[in-house]
Amino acid sequence: MRKEKIVDPENIIDSNIRCIRIEKVIGQIDLVKQLQLNDVEITRETLVKIESGRQHIKLKQLKSIKKILIVDYDEILIK
Repeated sequence: MRKEKIVDPENIIDSNIRCIRIEKVIGQIDLVKQLQLNDVEITRETLVKIESGRQHIKLKQLKSIKKILIVDYDEILIK
């Protein structure tokens, strides 16, 4: 039997990353490529899971996403 992960409704990091990425007109594949160029091991599938709240983001991923999207941590961490 396969268990589905419960999406945490209090986790706003995922939706903030997605919204900022869309506002900056950066596709998921483009973001993943830039992350990989910054030595962050990530796939598009992983980014989809992060943005949908089904997977927790790693600190290295968060730091690199912040740098690539050119935002402050507050924009990612606060609703």
